[in-house]
Amino acid sequence: MKSIELNESVTTFLSTYKLFEEDEIQQVQLQHRLDLVKSFRIKKGMSIIEIGCGQGDTTVALADAVGKDGKVIGIDLASRNYGSPLTLGQATDLIKKSTLGERITFHFEMDFDTFDSNEVFDIAVLSHSSWYFKRPEDLLRYFKKLRKIAKRICFAEWDLDFTHITQRSHFCAASIQAIYSNFVNNDGNIQNLFHKMQIQELLEKADFHIEKQGTVNAMYLQDAKWEKSYTNSIREEFVDAPPMIQSMVNSYYELMNTSNDNEQSLNSFIICAS
Repeated sequence: MKSIELNESVTTFLSTYKLFEEDEIQQVQLQHRLDLVKSFRIKKGMSIIEIGCGQGDTTVALADAVGKDGKVIGIDLASRNYGSPLTLGQATDLIKKSTLGERITFHFEMDFDTFDSNEVFDIAVLSHSSWYFKRPEDLLRYFKKLRKIAKRICFAEWDLDFTHITQRSHFCAASIQAIYSNFVNNDGNIQNLFHKMQIQELLEKADFHIEKQGTVNAMYLQDAKWEKSYTNSIREEFVDAPPMIQSMVNSYYELMNTSNDNEQSLNSFIICAS
């Protein structure tokens, strides 16, 4: 079920591109991506490289923003078979069949470290993809390479500075999963957590100059419920963790589950730099 009334930007997108017309969950996600991309101040005709494009949630909003004369290159380390309920391949095949498809090129199983291009892109985008990075130095390495091939960078991620008690469950779920990734080898979408101040510092280390920072409302998204459900499913796997870790994790679980199904998602922070 949709938790919000769709705004005009979403209804225009749906009628223009005939994408996600029967997918109410995706429509809610689309609204947030359109809001993020609007905050990036993208112009028609721009060339964009997106790192961690996943199933193309943000990619389609970027392709809409650049117009028919622009282009978006989406890169992801995962294979086409990764993801659910639709795999990356299934989701992006639908996108490619739409009128947006000719503006987008997807590269899966592509490590950005090995990506070779002589082109200088107008903007590099990382949208809700940084928590896949295990270590800060890996993210810094990407930033340094992007500094050489992109004029600007636009970054978005969940904001750990939650402002309402209903967002605490999402915060706890993300924290538990980050701890989990230190004890269990997995390909989950949370390998580490990065605070916005840490992202700012990493960008500055890569010689980017911060131009804009802000917050975009995401409380209405379904992600908090999804992350809580998944986190509860892995609780027993902490049995082999050190006792002090188990104690801390149990505390997070208690805080997470006191939401009584009244959880809302964290907001997104954005940083734009050149």
